[in-house]
Amino acid sequence: MKFYSRIFIVLLIIILGFGIFWGYKKYSPPPTGETYSLFPNWAQLPEGITIGQVSGVGVASNGDVFVFHRAERIWAGEELTLDLIPSPTIFVLDNETGNLIQWWGADMFVMPHGLTIDKDDNLWLTDVGLHQVFKFDRDGNLLMTLGERGVSGNDKSHFNMPTDVAVASDGSFYVSDGYGNSRVVKFSPDGTYIISWGSFGTRSGQFNTPHSIALDSQGNVYVADRGNARIQIFNENGEYLSEIKNESIGRPWAIRFDDEGNLFVVDGGDQNQFFPDRSRILKLDLNVNILSSFGSYGNKAGQFIWPHTVAIGNNGELFVGEVATGRRIQKFMP
Repeated sequence: MKFYSRIFIVLLIIILGFGIFWGYKKYSPPPTGETYSLFPNWAQLPEGITIGQVSGVGVASNGDVFVFHRAERIWAGEELTLDLIPSPTIFVLDNETGNLIQWWGADMFVMPHGLTIDKDDNLWLTDVGLHQVFKFDRDGNLLMTLGERGVSGNDKSHFNMPTDVAVASDGSFYVSDGYGNSRVVKFSPDGTYIISWGSFGTRSGQFNTPHSIALDSQGNVYVADRGNARIQIFNENGEYLSEIKNESIGRPWAIRFDDEGNLFVVDGGDQNQFFPDRSRILKLDLNVNILSSFGSYGNKAGQFIWPHTVAIGNNGELFVGEVATGRRIQKFMP
């Protein structure tokens, strides 16, 4: 009996050891390709001011970094009420020093999500609690509101938890919509509905949580189809072109293009219960070759817990925001 017990223990140790090694290799891969270095302790906030779950980040033309965060509110997927966040939800940080130079957005939002800055330095924000999309100038003056406050829907004038916005060169814009709906909606520059496409599912042109959206230099629409672990590509009229889906890019949570046409992908992981999850940033060229891949799951400097958003600075620097227990923004230099 003791002999069989020893065999069982040895086999158990071998299985556990293999599992640990497999998990480490899968979820904590070494950096590859182009290198990015952490700018340590970049965000410098005044005493008593803290940052919440960072859901959106963007860089203005002068380099200022705009951060859309949830302040004291924590969202773990539960049903949302219409109680507004009393603290400022927009921080503006100096690119070089990380100092807080402006803030606004108190008593304006329920659950911040996406932030996009267009060529005129206007901010496009989505709120998954209010089911609305907002356009502000950089000083916080409201320019446009789409959707009905607190009312979800799936038509020309309603959203259901919209996640992100992409703005074309002609001023038309696209909304990824979202957690409740599974579609993309296109509007004219003045907010007039043009077209929408998509439904829930796994087939081409269908979505399972379209979580982020971006446009390439040709005006093609890239959608981070998070639930289906892929990026789908459409033309400006919503016609399906192709998809990017493989183990190398993981599960895209956010996507953004730089001026050279390289695609940056946030692989936020699979939210596993038994293994440490993936958390990394990838840089892809026009042919979907991986130029850089870095990051792993964790709360140490340079690691990520639920990286939710990425923005590219004027000098190629990267700003990565985290939700869940991450609640921070980190800066990386190429």
